[in-house]
Amino acid sequence: MKNSSREKKPDLILLLATLLLVTVGTVMIYSSSSILATERFQDGQFFLKKQLFFLFLGLLVMILMIRIPYYQLRKLAWPGIAASAIFLCAIWIPHLGIRAGGATRWLNLGVFSFQVSELVKVALILFLAHFLTQRVNHIREIRQGLFIPLAVTGVLVGLILLQPDFGTTIIIAVIALMMLYLAGGRILHLAGLVALFIPVALWLLLHKSYRLARLTAFLDPWKDPRHSGFQIIQSLISFGSGGPFGVGIGDGMQKLFYLPEPHTDFILAVVAEEAGLIGVGLILFLYFILILRGFRISLKAPDLFANLLAAGLTMMLALEAFINMAGVMGLIPLKGLALPFLSYGGTSLIMSLVAVGILLNISSYEG
Repeated sequence: MKNSSREKKPDLILLLATLLLVTVGTVMIYSSSSILATERFQDGQFFLKKQLFFLFLGLLVMILMIRIPYYQLRKLAWPGIAASAIFLCAIWIPHLGIRAGGATRWLNLGVFSFQVSELVKVALILFLAHFLTQRVNHIREIRQGLFIPLAVTGVLVGLILLQPDFGTTIIIAVIALMMLYLAGGRILHLAGLVALFIPVALWLLLHKSYRLARLTAFLDPWKDPRHSGFQIIQSLISFGSGGPFGVGIGDGMQKLFYLPEPHTDFILAVVAEEAGLIGVGLILFLYFILILRGFRISLKAPDLFANLLAAGLTMMLALEAFINMAGVMGLIPLKGLALPFLSYGGTSLIMSLVAVGILLNISSYEG
């Protein structure tokens, strides 16, 4: 593989958009969580302090990713997949796995805990970019080209579904199909995979009562306003209350125990109430710039590995942002996913910054 020499500085526009999103997220986490933190921990800055710690770690790792040549990451492809599978199994070990909100998704490491699926997404994108680059001449064949990436993806998806985490499963499936397409996979094969995935996804959706409740709440939240429709109704009230300019940062009312976990999944609703349409529009614009620059980096990448890696990481951030924002706005059923760079959560923030660090690294090589 060609090891290109660096010809330019990393994409400063991508870096600026990321830093602005992180800054807005930090301010809004404090605004949305201070009352909740005081009530739970007698410290209004509890969540802010933890997020600042993870932000510091995330920025350090992002800088590290910028400095390590992207092609060196191929050495981590198989170890990353092995570690992902081990961690996904380890969450079921007593005292290691943490169960919250009806799901077992976090691994307890004593000093801190992390959500394993966030690591899995990045590890799988790295693996697919590496493997598909190796087998690019066989990508149109099932046995030599598609079998191993589909098998690896299937195993990880199966382990994630056991947690359960339907939203992450959808993200991984879409990313895998896109990367297979970009690597030159046959449309007929990919269409067959989609045809197989849709009925399985529908069965998974209808098989669990809480998923069905989310669907019915999306279709008619006022049918059960105190239970299944409560979250989306409170979110829509936040959007309606903000108007064009918002009620002012820190002055929102919905975070006062109306919105559930306002500093995580529903942080955009707090932004809508306190910063109004202008604040939400700014965030949408920053995500648009970030995603646009990510795909531009992919198009100008110096080789196929960098092209697939950049496209996969950008698609990951794009899907996470879209699913969260669309759900909070009532455009799709709620999925319980964090909003990258804005929502409270150490693992999500660190892995999102890792993704940006790799994108910045790739951008510094001449295509």
